[in-house]
Amino acid sequence: MSKLRVESFTISLDGFGAGPGQDLANPLGVGGTALHGWALSTRTFQKHLFGADGGQDGIDDDFAARGFRNMGAWILGRNMFGPIRGPWPDESWRGWWGDNPVYHVPVYVLTHHARAPLVTEGGTTFHFVTEGPVVALERAREAAKGRDVRLGGGVNVIQQYLRQRLIDEMHIAIAPVLLGAGERLFDGVDLRALGYACTTHVATAQATHIVLSRQ
Repeated sequence: MSKLRVESFTISLDGFGAGPGQDLANPLGVGGTALHGWALSTRTFQKHLFGADGGQDGIDDDFAARGFRNMGAWILGRNMFGPIRGPWPDESWRGWWGDNPVYHVPVYVLTHHARAPLVTEGGTTFHFVTEGPVVALERAREAAKGRDVRLGGGVNVIQQYLRQRLIDEMHIAIAPVLLGAGERLFDGVDLRALGYACTTHVATAQATHIVLSRQ
């Protein structure tokens, strides 16, 4: 069976995976962009996010690149799709990424409010799932056709899947940044009791990379 994986999810030294006050000007919350300096400088992210050549090789890039290998579908929380809350006022919001999103595979967005699938360029179709995390995973695995499913976040969505022991592997990057407020990734989650253990840890100048695996 395909794995459910969290990749390149970055938290601050004080444990926050996003800053407070997400809006159009601050899609990762206030201060949240500072978490991702390690990733944005890599060759992998320059290519996938900006279509650019260049960027840094090395350990940070190795961890960035593994997040795109063998991925057949993604799952996102609604906040990762956009800042709109409550019922959809219309279908004009098409995500943070423009006409050609970075995914290039089916993406399943968890929401309480139904919306028709959104087809974009590059092979990305957003499917809006109102039946909860387990149904979203079932649909994503079916679409992935044997490849893995990447769980993109945000914090609350990762916590939901962790508490049900549905995540097989998590790559967490710890950035040397203090946010002071926001959403703490492991609040109320006992990883040890859930059967997770650290199987890899390596530090670079810009991040400490941790891999947690379900035992």
